[in-house]
Amino acid sequence: MKKMILAAGFAVLGTMALADPVHGTWKTTPDDNGNFGHINVTACGAKICGTLVKSFGPDGKPLESPNNGKKIIWDMENEGGGNYGGGKVWSPDRDKTYKSKMVLKGNSLGVKGCVLGICRDGGKWSRVN
Repeated sequence: MKKMILAAGFAVLGTMALADPVHGTWKTTPDDNGNFGHINVTACGAKICGTLVKSFGPDGKPLESPNNGKKIIWDMENEGGGNYGGGKVWSPDRDKTYKSKMVLKGNSLGVKGCVLGICRDGGKWSRVN
C-alpha cells in the first residue's frame, strides 16, 4: 500500500513537472458582439486543447451561454519557443473553425487562424490563472 501511494505521488509530481506553460485559464479578447470568455487550456493526450468554461457579456457580467463546456481549441502542438500550431480554434461568434497558431509570451497568448484563405486575428488573450 505504501509503495502504491508513493508511486501515485511521483506520478502526480511527474505530470506537474511536464505541464505545458500554456496550460491554465485564459481570458479571450471580446468577440464581434463584445462578449468574452474564459478558456481552460489543458493537455489532451500529447496535444493541447481548450474548453470554454465561462462566458461574459460586454458589461463583464457572466452569461448563460450554450457554448459553455464546448471545445474551443483542439489538436494544438507545442512547437517550442512559445509557438503552438497544427491545431484548430472554433470561434463561437462566427461559428467558424480556423486552422490556428498561438504564440505565448509571458501571460499573453496571441491567437490567429485561417479558414478557406480568410485569416482572422483572435487577439491577445490574458492569463487568468
